[in-house]
Amino acid sequence: MVSGIFLTLMIGPMVPVPVPKEVTDALTAVEVTTSTTGPSMFQLSFGLSTRSPLHTLFMLQGGSMVPVIRVIIIVTVRGIPNVLMDGVITEQDVSPGDKPGQSTLTVRGEDLTRVMDYIEFTGIPYPAMPAEARIALVIAKYAMFGMIPLVVPSIFTDIPIPVERIPAHEGTDLDYVKHLADEAGYVFYIDPGPAPGTNVAYWGPEIKVGVPQPALNMDMDAHRNVESLNFRFDSQSKKLPIVWVQNPQTRVSIPLPIPDIDPLNPPLAAVPGLPKEFRFLPGTAKLSPTQAISRGAAEASRSSDVVRGSGTLDVLRYGRVLKARALVGVRGAGPAFDGLHYVSSVTHRIKPGQYQQSFELARNGLISLLPEVPP
Repeated sequence: MVSGIFLTLMIGPMVPVPVPKEVTDALTAVEVTTSTTGPSMFQLSFGLSTRSPLHTLFMLQGGSMVPVIRVIIIVTVRGIPNVLMDGVITEQDVSPGDKPGQSTLTVRGEDLTRVMDYIEFTGIPYPAMPAEARIALVIAKYAMFGMIPLVVPSIFTDIPIPVERIPAHEGTDLDYVKHLADEAGYVFYIDPGPAPGTNVAYWGPEIKVGVPQPALNMDMDAHRNVESLNFRFDSQSKKLPIVWVQNPQTRVSIPLPIPDIDPLNPPLAAVPGLPKEFRFLPGTAKLSPTQAISRGAAEASRSSDVVRGSGTLDVLRYGRVLKARALVGVRGAGPAFDGLHYVSSVTHRIKPGQYQQSFELARNGLISLLPEVPP
């Protein structure tokens, strides 16, 4: 595709295999989006002629007895492979081209959370099993997709006593896993890789710590590695959540404000935004105090980011693939916005001779806490 960058496309039922040369030659564009707010999505565009083998590979499989068609997209940058997507096809359409006999086949899909949303398992009991054990049991069903559970136990584990209550499955596996994540103030997502065909199913707190990725440089002459980068400060977006904690003896609910203080979500700025709105979280009085506080902490974390950034970069100039759900440094944007930011979304756009990324950043305030941003 690009000098120093190689694309590998694997397609097939359950265990995908590398596609034939005719398919890669017909591939005109690849787009993959990874975001913290929803499932990862992909789109493949192919040039489709009248005698193209793609008619058989995609269109006929859409009406076959194969339940799912799996797609793995791998991009190798400077010898380092990166699994961008491991998902399933959800939609195909053909649009006519400008020339006779030439059309465009567009294939769209989502990550493997889609296969967790096909079948309802409402009513399955989980006696004496904490949420962590239930999550591991649910994810174990999808070992055939190379799904490896990474479950972080709650700070206060709640083990239900069978004589008092027995938790039961509600809805599809995806619905139930997300429901338990909301109750614990956690997140759930599937991260493809690190090896092709394997996936990490993460259920735990949203982590905003770790080794930052190489810095995004603006207005630094020869060291500039981004094409564009814009920031905005929204002082009205931050909210202070208030949960209701019920006294089990008196049945009296007490409002409890929850600040955005979390060891796994430390402040990245010296001047944080101040909450302009108080929000009472409904339904928290029915939860245990630990569950209510966890839900409030998750809500406080979601609304704490008052600084948002968006930009684009060329991967070859940047030198590696920028990844979502990780920290990255920013240099040359001015004292207010320099420093570490959390990458909340990344969209990969790959075409012959071109590999660009658009990204979104988030931070909880202005002015960096670091005396110097690492390169």
